[in-house]
Amino acid sequence: MRFRQLLLRNPATRPHPCPNSLLQSLIPQSPPSRILVQVRHQPLRISSINPLPSRFKTLSTPITLPGRRIVVAMASSGSVQKSEEEWRAILSTEQFRILRQKGTEYPGTGEYDKFFGEGIYECAGCGTPLYKSTTKFNSGCGWPAFFEGLPGAITRTPDPDGRRIEITCTACGGHLGHVFKGEGFKTPTDERHCVNSISIKFKAGSD
Repeated sequence: MRFRQLLLRNPATRPHPCPNSLLQSLIPQSPPSRILVQVRHQPLRISSINPLPSRFKTLSTPITLPGRRIVVAMASSGSVQKSEEEWRAILSTEQFRILRQKGTEYPGTGEYDKFFGEGIYECAGCGTPLYKSTTKFNSGCGWPAFFEGLPGAITRTPDPDGRRIEITCTACGGHLGHVFKGEGFKTPTDERHCVNSISIKFKAGSD
C-alpha cells in the first residue's frame, strides 16, 4: 500500500482533508509527531493495510468522511526501541559510539560536511527522515549544519552541564549532535543543527 506522508508541526496549521478537530483529538500535543494518512474513496478496513512499518502505530479506527475513508498512524517518541546488544549488531562500531554513546566525530572528516545533494537525510540508526537537503547550509564548523529539522523528528534535551542542547532522533533516541541559536547565520531560523555525518544517511531525490 502507498501512503501520502504529511508532516504536521501542529494539527491546526496545515490543510488536510480531515477536520482539524478530529486530527487534534487523535494526535498527542507533545511532542509533535510524524503523521501518515491513507485516503481511499472506497471503504477500507484497517486490516487491509497491515502491517504498517514497525515504527508506526495505528492511532484510531478509520474515520469516515463524505466520499472517503482515512486511516491515521504516527511515529511516536521512542517508537523504535532495541537493546544495547541489538544496536551493536546492526550498527558499525563508530555508529554505535556516536548514536548510542553520544560520541562526536572529528571536525572536517564527515561524509556530509561539504556535501549538498538534493534529497532527504534519514537517521542512520532507524531510517526516520530527519532533515531536508534544502535546510542544509555551509556553516564552516566542520560538521553538517541544518537550520531546521522535519517537524516532530528531532528531540532537544539540555546537556547535564546546561551549556548546550543535545539533539536526538525522536523515534529511536539516536544522538545526532547539538543545536545552537543566535550565531548570526542568515537562515530563516538563525539556528545551527550541528550533526555528525555518521548519525545520518542521505537519500537522493526531490525533497
